[in-house]
Amino acid sequence: ELGFLIQSVHIRDNLDLSPNTYRITLNGVPMGEAEIHPERDLAINPGKVFGEIQGIATRDPAFGLDAVWIETTQRDNAQAQGYTVVDSGTVVATHLSEVIKNHAGELLGHEEVQELLDSLANNYPKLVEDLVPKVLSLSQVLKVLQSLLSEGIPIKDIRTIAETLADQAVLSQDSATLLAAVRVALSRSIVQQLVGNIEEIPVIVLDANLEQLLQQSLQTSGGEGFGFEPGLAERLQQALIETSKEQEMAGQESILLVAAGIRPWMSRFARHSAQNIHVLSYNEIPDNRKIKVVATIGDAGTGA
Repeated sequence: ELGFLIQSVHIRDNLDLSPNTYRITLNGVPMGEAEIHPERDLAINPGKVFGEIQGIATRDPAFGLDAVWIETTQRDNAQAQGYTVVDSGTVVATHLSEVIKNHAGELLGHEEVQELLDSLANNYPKLVEDLVPKVLSLSQVLKVLQSLLSEGIPIKDIRTIAETLADQAVLSQDSATLLAAVRVALSRSIVQQLVGNIEEIPVIVLDANLEQLLQQSLQTSGGEGFGFEPGLAERLQQALIETSKEQEMAGQESILLVAAGIRPWMSRFARHSAQNIHVLSYNEIPDNRKIKVVATIGDAGTGA
């Protein structure tokens, strides 16, 4: 789904770790660590189970869900009670997969982008020729692709991305403008990835006064970010966390719909507040979909 080949994963022994512990690092920086029990299975509580099981209590390292390391003989019993049961190898592989997806933007470099464009050029040579270096540099294309990956958007539809960049770059070289255009071009696949085939998309919106306040704040800062008044950032952060939890309990994706002008900054803020929230702009909703407002963040004043 990433749309490019990642670098090789190197495995080495680390005597500083306990025998059952592993650590995942990216460019030398630890990104995840957990203890596993190879002789046991991990029973993960997906949110609703029908009883307790005996074992070593822990949390699933990939998603942070409550889990229990159980004897392999308890597998059938645990599954009957609603637990998701996986072996230790799957636990490590899933954790690694999530780390890769969450940091895909950091794994994509100039060489990977060049390989993507070279592959595209096999079928669409004129498109690639008109894009790099005619209207954009390789670094500019890289920046857009990294931004997409950082928000969990696959870049496998590189043809649509390249066509959009080639068209838009004639009008603007601004990276934020280029990214916004690409997101609109990919809107159908973005929404499909989030909610599937449902016609009516459940969304969270900001109170009109709060959204206007954020837009004015961004304009005042010259596009450098929100200049929050004391306490507003904390209230907004808490509101996002609570709303995200409510959506999760209802079995729905948390999709925050905002004005296009504040979407990039709101997305960054949301990633540091409630990572499960996906931030879309109004013009990223495809024409064949409807929206249903399920929650509003903020009130008639400046609170959140």
